Amino acid sequence: MAGSSAVYTPCRPHAHGRLLPSDQPQQRGLLAWRTRARGGAGAGSRARASLVATAPARTATEEAVYEVVLRQAALVEDLQGKRGKEAAAAGRRRWREEEEEAELGWGLLGDAYDRCGEVCAEYAKTFYLGTQLMTPERRKAVWAIYVWCRRTDELVDGPNSSYITPKALDRWEKRLEDLFEGRPYDMYDAALSDTVSKFPIDIQPFKDMVEGMRLDLWKSRYRTFDELYLYCYYVAGTVGLMTVPVMGIAPDSKASAESVYNAALALGIANQLTNILRDVGEDSRRGRIYLPLDELAQAGLTEEDIFRGKVTDKWRRFMKGQIQRARLFFDEAEKGVMSLDSASRWPVLASLWLYRQILDAIEANDYNNFTKRAYVGKAKKFLSLPAAYARAAISS
Repeated sequence: MAGSSAVYTPCRPHAHGRLLPSDQPQQRGLLAWRTRARGGAGAGSRARASLVATAPARTATEEAVYEVVLRQAALVEDLQGKRGKEAAAAGRRRWREEEEEAELGWGLLGDAYDRCGEVCAEYAKTFYLGTQLMTPERRKAVWAIYVWCRRTDELVDGPNSSYITPKALDRWEKRLEDLFEGRPYDMYDAALSDTVSKFPIDIQPFKDMVEGMRLDLWKSRYRTFDELYLYCYYVAGTVGLMTVPVMGIAPDSKASAESVYNAALALGIANQLTNILRDVGEDSRRGRIYLPLDELAQAGLTEEDIFRGKVTDKWRRFMKGQIQRARLFFDEAEKGVMSLDSASRWPVLASLWLYRQILDAIEANDYNNFTKRAYVGKAKKFLSLPAAYARAAISS
């Protein structure tokens, strides 16, 4: 697949296209849950009903994704109540006790988190650097989530991907359910199992990411942007929903939990769209096209034009529109970064700025994403980091 974003990467204001027929395999996780969620009760349901009533019109896809956003936001809002505050305080006390034990050698769980940190440091160097500013509790939790996302992505995009079957993904999802129930299979699972026991993290975004992996086993074309949007949510937007509970919302933020989660979702979508635009040539050589076919046709382009890989005026015009859309998602995402806890803003903002510069690089390559790979040079990266740090330090 076009490389997915397996780090926190913080609603869609407009509707695009339409949803696939309801019997399509890709919908069974997200939309099946949405159907069950309709009967929910309590504060989360009231908030959901109020927001849905005032929200702009969405496609069925967008509404389904938004239901997951509201479910996770409701968990955070419940935690902000009296019982939630008491539970959070107890959790912090417990974590401090565990940290004290860690200094003395707290055993296998400590080793599991340390190993997750090593994996993050190896494969996401900039983001790992940013996590050093977080509290030990949040830092280790983000590492655990990152590693699970990376392992999930590699099931269909790694060295053993040719051996992965739908049944293998079913087993992986069952393993996910077990670790959420406190039954981890290995040390990496143990770190995530401990993390989800400490933070108000819902399992649905994790299950939806597995659904995205299922898509890559059989689907290599996307007829509309609505279809592509759902795929981007599955493989990248989910990451924001997983990590916001760990990153934390600033105590003095006036933003609602829903708006912060929407920003997280937007950043995941923006990152994945950027991956797709960067990797057009690489994906086409694997027989895959992660572009809306109806929009290609409207631009006077065909699948054969993608496989031919020639930059034309038609292609440049098409790419300008796709880049503009990705930037709109980045803009929507950036609005929510300053509502995060102060210790979490820098790595998120730095990630956003650096990824957005890939779009600039595509333009600098004259929209040749067939044979040239757009990347951000080290000099630009280093210049962006202090600027992002200064911006993140400004109180919202």
